[in-house]
Amino acid sequence: MQERLLIGCNGRGAMHGAEPAVEEQFRLVHETGAFDYFDRLPQPDQVDEYVRCSEKYSLPIHTVTWYYLLGRDEPLIEQNLDIAALVNAKIHNVMIFTRHADGHVISDDDIAEWYLRIWDSAGRRGLEPSFELHVNMWSEDFRRVESVNDKVSRRGVPFNFTLDYSHVIFKIENPEEQDACGIREDVESGALILDPFEEGSLCERWLNLGIVTWAQMRPAAPNGPKNIWVKDEAGNPGRGIQYPFMRPKTGEWHSPWYAYKLEPTKEAMRKILRHHLVNDSSRLRYITTEMINLPDYGMNARYSLIEHNAACAQWIRQTWARLQAERDAIDSKATAKVA
Repeated sequence: MQERLLIGCNGRGAMHGAEPAVEEQFRLVHETGAFDYFDRLPQPDQVDEYVRCSEKYSLPIHTVTWYYLLGRDEPLIEQNLDIAALVNAKIHNVMIFTRHADGHVISDDDIAEWYLRIWDSAGRRGLEPSFELHVNMWSEDFRRVESVNDKVSRRGVPFNFTLDYSHVIFKIENPEEQDACGIREDVESGALILDPFEEGSLCERWLNLGIVTWAQMRPAAPNGPKNIWVKDEAGNPGRGIQYPFMRPKTGEWHSPWYAYKLEPTKEAMRKILRHHLVNDSSRLRYITTEMINLPDYGMNARYSLIEHNAACAQWIRQTWARLQAERDAIDSKATAKVA
């Protein structure tokens, strides 16, 4: 990959089964040979261990992530920015819940204002924020992203966006999940196009805005199976936002598996890579693989998360090399024709 585009592994996916100790996570990521960096925010008492392991395994911590409930977590934002600076991170990925601690829905103006506050606070520490596309957060209503970008941009500040298209893909052909964020009518009318193969999809729209600074690859399937190996207090399974990247062995997966269901995930990443390849103005710098162990994703799955993350990273590198070769071939033909 060119120097400015690096691939990392989310630490929540650095495991074969149960979550191991911090050093084991770094070791597993290092031994794949597939990654340029380690992606995870340490807890306050883990900072020294993360720094030591980062140096030992030659895995810088470029990116970190956390989620915040406004009205409660403002001090936590500052604490986590301090931690991000201590581990030499470049970007803090920020997830903000849809509702304030007092119950009201956070407005687009509020989200933009908080982005600007965090931008200033992060800048004083030598890093930047990036706001993520994510379920249960303000951006689960996909229509809000362009509005927030517009409000931030009007203030003369670039809006950094973390594009995890799995949160769109699993809503394809899924009326229940479309209703969960109020987009079903717009999807059915064609005002919102979720399928990355279609012209004018959300993937294209966000890339064309030039806001994508960080991309995440988590395989997901349209209307993918829920994670029935996890149940919440009400007995509900996890949402189906993760799909194995390789055929699971017998007993590793709770549902039928079909390779073709990975194609939307692959097409979204191909679009991201193509856009980066042909646009000198692209602000994309980091890609992380995101097969993780949380309830809506891969908790209690019996396939190896680190093996699937490494396979994703290798596929990204192979795809990038192929796209570069195709572009070089086109350029060579054009040069020969002129000559």
